[in-house]
Amino acid sequence: MTTIARATDTLTRDALTVLQPGFTGTTAPDWLLRRLGEGLASVGLFGRNIASAEQVAALTAQLRAEREDVLVAIDEESGDVTRLEVRTGSSFPGNLALGAVDDVGLTREVAAELGRRLAACGVNLNWAPSADVNSNPDNPVIGVRSFGAGTDLVARHTAAYVTGMQSAGVAACTKHFPGHGDTGVDSHHAMPLIDVDATVLAERDLVPFRAAIAAGSRAVMSAHILVPALDPDRPATLSRRILTDLLRGELGYDGLIVTDGMEMRAIAGTYGIERGSVLAIAAGADAICVGGGLADEDTVRRLRDALVEAVRSGELPEDRLADAAERVRALARWTATHRTDTPSPETAHRDGDGSRRGDEIQDGDGSEVRDVSGNEGGDVGLRAARRAVRVTVAEDFTPLTDPPYVAALTPVANIAVGDETPWGIAAELFRLLPGTETGSFTGPDAGNEVLAAAGPRRVVAVVRDEHRHPWMAAALDTLLAARPDTIVVEMGVPRARPRGALHLATHGAARVCGRAAAEAIAGV
Repeated sequence: MTTIARATDTLTRDALTVLQPGFTGTTAPDWLLRRLGEGLASVGLFGRNIASAEQVAALTAQLRAEREDVLVAIDEESGDVTRLEVRTGSSFPGNLALGAVDDVGLTREVAAELGRRLAACGVNLNWAPSADVNSNPDNPVIGVRSFGAGTDLVARHTAAYVTGMQSAGVAACTKHFPGHGDTGVDSHHAMPLIDVDATVLAERDLVPFRAAIAAGSRAVMSAHILVPALDPDRPATLSRRILTDLLRGELGYDGLIVTDGMEMRAIAGTYGIERGSVLAIAAGADAICVGGGLADEDTVRRLRDALVEAVRSGELPEDRLADAAERVRALARWTATHRTDTPSPETAHRDGDGSRRGDEIQDGDGSEVRDVSGNEGGDVGLRAARRAVRVTVAEDFTPLTDPPYVAALTPVANIAVGDETPWGIAAELFRLLPGTETGSFTGPDAGNEVLAAAGPRRVVAVVRDEHRHPWMAAALDTLLAARPDTIVVEMGVPRARPRGALHLATHGAARVCGRAAAEAIAGV
């Protein structure tokens, strides 16, 4: 009986070890601390868990008091997807901005600084970067989260990001394998399909993951996408062909495989989270990410019990679960041995006020590029955002000196970005031009509504993915017909043709991107 009890305890601990759950609140609930004592090895942090850098540091210290080697994970891509700065906007531009600059040294520097700030808060696993090649410009969920549409560009910046992040002792988790860039459906809502042949996948989508593996990415996240050329029956997260045969076998990857959030409808709505979790571990995943929308003890219990029962019934080999649990522990050991001296939490949210604008140069397409040399010091996030701004100037444009009316033409945010994080340039323009007013507009009559609200003020129209939203393009048509001096700021993927008296493409909607655009408008 003693042997059976010991085996059962090991099985239960392994089942808990492979889970990466979330929770609610800014302190760890009792149930979470108790589960850490029982074998839970990872915890995921989301925007709801974060009030300040100091609070996160205290929270992670609370977790480590219960389990010293706990993996504390976060979805901190920076740019549009930020958790540390969910209520203010990120101090770093996102991947598309870094890809637009195309300076791998800068990308490495940004990732290293972000890693230092995460480490200062006690976070040691970042569910980033996105290595998706954004080959579908209408992609509703990747977009500015990708370094771009070019395979080689995405590959070299993915590798640089991984190197920079892990130099700070924070494990990178490269996502979304085998590539989420050519999708027209958001897997938060339904199951996307990528219906291209294996050659296209190998030459386009897999190349950045090969680069990430070569750079030593400690974790890879699977995508909830169906790729018939690789597996006609199962989505990548649940596919042995994709996770074991391709990722481990052909690509030679030996690190941790993490699933994307199992509560996403692509899995939860088709397989259910319990069944999906069993299938994922059986397919070769090592860690089950859950908690973006499900964040309670009952979820952890149900997933633990489903895994234990699958082993007992023979559906899930016990050695596969044990191998998965050991990979989680191996990553925990890596983070423990790669801890670096980090600044205090008080420095984790530094702003970039110390940096200065550099010279203007001409990009290859004739538009101006605001460029700040890496040798000038200051905050790397703001420097990168300034370098990423692409400026198309109409004749006789002069910087604004009077406060304008900022009209945000606001699309529905995807779930990965969320609607908690502020975006736009109004706050930054108000800082430079006190008296600036703003409003948010959506829908078929948005253009006329903006004209009525703005009155005689100069209009600054801020858009996000104009090419994906016909109502937005129509609103700009209306504005520019009535007010040709309108300034247009594109904070999404800049696919639509530049227009307006001044057109700025920021390649993302992070706070620092808004600041860089405001500086260009005000001429500072």
